[in-house]
Amino acid sequence: MARLKEVYAKEIRPNLTKRFGYPNSMAVPRIDKIVINMGLGQTGGDTKKVDVAVRELSMIAGQKAVATRAKKAIANFKIRENLAIGAKVTLRRDRMYEFLDRLINIALPRVRDFRGLSPKSFDGRGNFALGIKEHIVFPEIDFDKIETVRGMDIIVVTTARTDDEARELLRGFGMPFAA
Repeated sequence: MARLKEVYAKEIRPNLTKRFGYPNSMAVPRIDKIVINMGLGQTGGDTKKVDVAVRELSMIAGQKAVATRAKKAIANFKIRENLAIGAKVTLRRDRMYEFLDRLINIALPRVRDFRGLSPKSFDGRGNFALGIKEHIVFPEIDFDKIETVRGMDIIVVTTARTDDEARELLRGFGMPFAA
């Protein structure tokens, strides 16, 4: 069992129940999934670079990533329909908790000039999004073997109904929000 899953069951759920007064344990917010997205920008369509991005994202997530494709053609960006333009992976259950643990305890402290995550990055429905400019902050990526440094978007989808509930949930996991 993942470490953060036990922390949720033993500490976070009772604390949230006491704070917000939920009628039962199923009403307490939990993390539903984590979606990691890596866009390739101008290198989209180069199959070799797309394969490298998929492989690196798979190493970071611990699960096979898939290439994302353009839904429609945009001439100004030189994008044709069905052209590979990025990579994504959706994590659930134990892999989700393992990734969140590595993100909070290993990757975020390695970010240069890190002063905490913005507590305003919620969408109004309890989901949290953050962007990382360099994917090399994850220990799975060997700095000497990469060609280009890529950024990624990480979206934490929760079952919380409000941003305050989601903020308290993520704070319980140790998410470093700025003051």
